[in-house]
Amino acid sequence: MNDNTNGNSNSHSNDQLSHHGDPTAGPTIEQDEQPTQAAADLAAELQTLDPETAADSLEQSSDEVAAEAVAILEEGEVQPILEAMDADRRAALERSVSPELARQWKINTEFDEDTVGRSMEPPIGFFSKTQTVGETVELLRELVKTEPVTYCFVVDNARHLTGVLMMRDLLFSDDKATLESIMIPKVFALRAEMSIAEAIQSVADRQFFAYPVCDAANHFVGLIRGQRLLEQQAFDLSAQVGAMVGVEKEERLATPWWRSLLFRHPWLQLNLLTAFLAAAVVGMYEHTLTKIVLLAAFLPVLAGQSGNTGCQALAVTLRGMTLNELKRGQTRYAVIKEMVVGFCNGALVGISAAVGMYIFATIQHNDRPGQLALVTWLAMVVSCVVSGMCGVLVPTTLKRLGADPATASSIFLTTATDVVSMGVFLALATWLLL
Repeated sequence: MNDNTNGNSNSHSNDQLSHHGDPTAGPTIEQDEQPTQAAADLAAELQTLDPETAADSLEQSSDEVAAEAVAILEEGEVQPILEAMDADRRAALERSVSPELARQWKINTEFDEDTVGRSMEPPIGFFSKTQTVGETVELLRELVKTEPVTYCFVVDNARHLTGVLMMRDLLFSDDKATLESIMIPKVFALRAEMSIAEAIQSVADRQFFAYPVCDAANHFVGLIRGQRLLEQQAFDLSAQVGAMVGVEKEERLATPWWRSLLFRHPWLQLNLLTAFLAAAVVGMYEHTLTKIVLLAAFLPVLAGQSGNTGCQALAVTLRGMTLNELKRGQTRYAVIKEMVVGFCNGALVGISAAVGMYIFATIQHNDRPGQLALVTWLAMVVSCVVSGMCGVLVPTTLKRLGADPATASSIFLTTATDVVSMGVFLALATWLLL
């Protein structure tokens, strides 16, 4: 909840409001004029493309059509495209849109990626606290013709957010009453530097159409639509699945094949490198496999079960990190929990695997089916315990290193589970059977 700021600083006068334009005004794009069909089609196409491909598409369009198209898009969709554009083409595009929209783009670039400030729209529907009800109603009648005004906000001369208006109060209050006398002084607002994930958490119990955005000094700097937050959350969750296996979140279905190749190939090379580690572990026990060939048949079983156990722990951990449920100091608890779950799962699944090994060894006329079954059960338990632990430690370690916790986490997890499951299985077989 934002603190109520009365903005009694006289050093900022109406000059600051005039610097930003009329406090009731938003972008000067003529939104009452319908965009051309070409612009609408281009905007729809841009929404299906990754930023680099979208930037290429914009650069092939005329300035007028491109400006209309980006004006249709939301700020969070525009920023990645602008960053991918050639500097000269971007400057030409900024000259083709309204000064207010161009200014908002510049403001948004001051904030980090995946923050509220990066996705906010220009502020609209805000009024000076000294204005009267009658003046405000007249301004609103004109403003709603071109702007989607949902809420009315009150600011002081320094553009500090000081209150919010209820439409009922505007309708029934005396025309000569000032907005300061009828406003609700305590306003919930998002901070521009907040991450989208933090914003989603903070608005979970506040179902508003739009939220005001303020900077650290409580200046009203923009709006962000509730729908935009939900869309961003859905996009982040869907991108998280791809990031786990090395697919960049920018990649879309319509991304050209050569760009998809550039996005994915480096991670596959990394995956191959890590796979060599697992192969090296198996190679260390070549003598054991030569003596007991049927062990090779159960290597994929161990790797598959431990890998699935690790992925379950990874999914729960990433979900907790996304929802900010994994607080500082709770990693140890999460690790212990997943190790316990892994032990129980490993013990139960290990019984089935041990029975399978016993039957298989008997069919193959091996003279020690019981010992092989015991080795299989022990290896399954140890592998699942370690896999559960890795499912927590891999994303949390990546986060501590400043990387995206979801980025290729599945690749690192798979390597760990393969090395442990195969190594433990073959080591136990060597120790107990040879």
